[in-house]
Amino acid sequence: MTELRIPSLQHLSRNWRVSPDAICRDLVRLALDPPRFSYNQLNGAIRDLFVFGIPYDQVIEGILKIKRPKVRANLLSIMPLVRTYFSGKEPDFFQIVGKRYYPIGRGLLVPFEPPMIYGIGGQLYFPWFSYWRQNPLANERLELFVTLVKEVLMQDPDLENARFEILDFSSPYPKSPRELRIINSDKIKILGPEKKNKMLETYADGFLQAITELEKRKGTAEKTQPPSQTPNPNQFDLFQAR
Repeated sequence: MTELRIPSLQHLSRNWRVSPDAICRDLVRLALDPPRFSYNQLNGAIRDLFVFGIPYDQVIEGILKIKRPKVRANLLSIMPLVRTYFSGKEPDFFQIVGKRYYPIGRGLLVPFEPPMIYGIGGQLYFPWFSYWRQNPLANERLELFVTLVKEVLMQDPDLENARFEILDFSSPYPKSPRELRIINSDKIKILGPEKKNKMLETYADGFLQAITELEKRKGTAEKTQPPSQTPNPNQFDLFQAR
């Protein structure tokens, strides 16, 4: 059966729609045709550059070893923006933050795994990297994401005073180069409990609908498959080795 994975908080927010049916359709489509690569390697490249002080050219050499041209070009288009943002910044300390889970209802726990936190001059920074080239978080989807993340941060005394910024590496137009937009989460409206819970309930309903739809498709596919043929041991095998 095609696997429907529990999304991250960022993917939940980006894929949120106004109705469970719309969410179901999008999730089924993603399950049947999932992304072919991940941006996780960029988080490692950023840590190498910013935290461990590995020269930029060496970090780029590692990306150049990626075999798929489109993936390689995509990652390379982001790295100059990364270098510009972190240029001149020297962290006093750096820490990887463990994975958390956010309950959205219907028994669903959505993972949230921050890339890192770091401190400079007594200020704690919590950056979130948004690598999508098109259709980044915006409007109520951005508000939902910031609301959920801030709730997670408030549950951790070590993180509640962190400066939470979203580094958006998207392209403003389909054929234009990527640009770095820094979103200060303090400038984003926090959703009230009623609206937040309603949005999460809508997503959870759509997610469970998608599971049901994929199970139906699996059953239909199994019924339409021809029965397996057990060869007759007394029948001559045309491809039998001689």
